[in-house]
Amino acid sequence: MILADKIIQLRKKNGWSQEELAAQLNVSRQAVSKWESAQAAPDLNKILAMSQLFGVTTDYLLKDDLEAEEYTADGGAPALRRVTLAEAGEFLSWRDKASKIIAGALLLCILGVIALLAIGASAGPLGLSEEAAGGLGVGALLVFIAAAVLLFVYCGHRNEPYEFLEKEDFDTEYGVDGLAQKKRQDGQKAWSLQTGAGLAMCVLSPIPLVMSALLAHTDTARMLLTCLTLLLAGGGAALIVLSGVRRAAVDKLLRQGDYSPEAKRVGSVTGPVSVIYWLLVTAAFLAWSFLGNGWNVSWVIWPIAGVLFAAVRVVCTMLADKKNA
Repeated sequence: MILADKIIQLRKKNGWSQEELAAQLNVSRQAVSKWESAQAAPDLNKILAMSQLFGVTTDYLLKDDLEAEEYTADGGAPALRRVTLAEAGEFLSWRDKASKIIAGALLLCILGVIALLAIGASAGPLGLSEEAAGGLGVGALLVFIAAAVLLFVYCGHRNEPYEFLEKEDFDTEYGVDGLAQKKRQDGQKAWSLQTGAGLAMCVLSPIPLVMSALLAHTDTARMLLTCLTLLLAGGGAALIVLSGVRRAAVDKLLRQGDYSPEAKRVGSVTGPVSVIYWLLVTAAFLAWSFLGNGWNVSWVIWPIAGVLFAAVRVVCTMLADKKNA
């Protein structure tokens, strides 16, 4: 088997595209394509790099008569993807921008609800019927939600090249850890202030709602105070997202906290279970509310589900530990 065929076989065995292999070897995709089509041969440095990357001996790569893979001393363990210093810098820069986009999308959702309430309450002064005001309000809500969804989808698309940082084990090039640590040191104070301010706004957000029930005597006043509650809660959540996304980016590169190898193994079990769990909780809430007409008490499902979810996570952790034992 010639070198070109071996590169193709090893690349596909690791589940990498030509672009992904090229990125790890610091070459262009065209260079990998030429190697695999036998139009060109990699130099010795790239041979050594591929030997380390694939976990095979250089003899296996260079000798056409060796058909069976010869693994290096690590026993042929799958090579970890290596994050370069340039990739780490691009990732941190993108997550700074993404934090603003995600926080903005969240605020758009809140503004959509506020627009719905404001238009509905202004039906009389605007000379609109309740049906027309309701239609305009729903239309405004959908426009804001659509804009938010577009922003969320854009962030998801732009983040695809970096998803492996959250889901897989990886290695880092010299200097990446230092870059991430410096980012944390520079941003820690601002992140803490943003998180604290966000939590304070969320805690204080019910005050206008309570005031509307106790002091407001007109529908307009109640609507304005309700909108203020939504703005406080939405602004607080946006600040928490702003700091949380940036802190999470550093944790991903440093493989700490929720992104440590152990946490990722637990997450491989917890993730699917969480989706199923909350879907069932939502279905139970809607069934009780609509079919049982229990809107006044069905809200109790959510705090109970939140407490029980802690037990679900413990069980998932035990299953993950047993799976990896």
